Amino acid sequence: MIRLLVKEIAEAQDLNKSKLQLKSGVTLPLLTRYWNNKTTEIKLDALEKIANALGVPPQSLLTTEDPA
Repeated sequence: MIRLLVKEIAEAQDLNKSKLQLKSGVTLPLLTRYWNNKTTEIKLDALEKIANALGVPPQSLLTTEDPA
C-alpha cells in the first residue's frame, strides 16, 4: 500500500501543516488529507508543489512501507 510521508518530512523540517500550506500553495483540505494519509487519490501537481515547498523530490513523499 502506498503511504504519503508529507507529515514526517515536514515535521523533520520544523514545519507544521499551516506553514506548509502557505509555502506550497495547495488548499488546506487537500494538504490535511495528504498529511493524515486519508486520500484515495494523489494529484501529481499538488504533490509536486508540496515537494518543492519541502525542497525534496516528489518521489520522496511516497513509500510502500507501512509505519512500524
